[in-house]
Amino acid sequence: MGKASAIPLELVDEIRSKALHAAEPRSLTPKQRDSLFEKIKILLKQRNAVLITHYYVDEQLQILTDATGGYVGDSLGMADYGNRHPATTLVVVGVRFMGESAKILNPEKRVIMPDLAAECSLDLSCPIESFSAFCDQHLDRTVMVYANTSADVKARSDWVVTSSNAVDIVAHLHARGEKIIFAPDRHLGNYVQKQTGADILNWQGFCVVHDEFKANSLRQLMQEHPDAEVIAHPESPTEVLDMASAVGSTTQLINAAKASTAKTLIVATDFGLFHKMHEAAPDKKLIAVPTGGDSASCVSCAHCPWMAMNSLDNLAAVLEDEHDVSHEIHIDESIRKKALKPIERMLEFSRSKGKV
Repeated sequence: MGKASAIPLELVDEIRSKALHAAEPRSLTPKQRDSLFEKIKILLKQRNAVLITHYYVDEQLQILTDATGGYVGDSLGMADYGNRHPATTLVVVGVRFMGESAKILNPEKRVIMPDLAAECSLDLSCPIESFSAFCDQHLDRTVMVYANTSADVKARSDWVVTSSNAVDIVAHLHARGEKIIFAPDRHLGNYVQKQTGADILNWQGFCVVHDEFKANSLRQLMQEHPDAEVIAHPESPTEVLDMASAVGSTTQLINAAKASTAKTLIVATDFGLFHKMHEAAPDKKLIAVPTGGDSASCVSCAHCPWMAMNSLDNLAAVLEDEHDVSHEIHIDESIRKKALKPIERMLEFSRSKGKV
């Protein structure tokens, strides 16, 4: 397995600085929360809008999404749901690339987000200029990019994948003899290569949450909880994945928690997932893998700072002013059409396998 050059240190520092300085929402009293719930419910009906929400955002947003008939799930499910729902306005509660994916698939719909500054370190670690130049140096390879990328990067790709289908799609291409560029997550790329044996040239991007998980801290936690089972997202470092009994996407981890016979689970992913995991496995004790301590810097503390920018306040605000375009996703039509092809290819493959 080959790999691209390391991400420039200046870019790494910039990404980590952005993560550390992401805006934090205000704390709400129960009365304020209930008032916003009712206000948002009314506005959703008035705007013919539906909430499409990721597992990693605040649990109150997930609860509201369920209560209003929206969708809470992973990026694959979000893309598919938005594509099928009849609402004329899609409110994507997550990070920017998720809103872009919704717009790519639904150009006729208005796609808005509570905060367009909610970014993703994987997206930021794969700038289109350097990535396109890298692809141009390896024209014999199929270009595969993770959903956590910009519309421009998707437009440069042949396939888009998520953590729930990357192994299956790479195995399919490997069986056809194709060599692959995989971007941007280095840990997911490593995991996929090990699972498939494919010839992969791996971009060196990272997630500020999962990259912070440390094997030493996990090992200590396992010693403290010897009967616990470790489950992990494949954006985590190889040393962490090697200690896990189950590795998978957010939805796959929820299913693993439900199926596990262990009473305690040590979970290596964003703790925003704990809300739905508790619903699926209420008898389980869930422990987040630490990102602080001697062997970690705690840039994220097991929770994406950009996901945390989504709040009931900014959700209500974006719905209230229907003429405000500052929270609306816009994509150049030529880029959108190019990016649509690899996303549709992914969805068609996953649908054929009964995965969505």
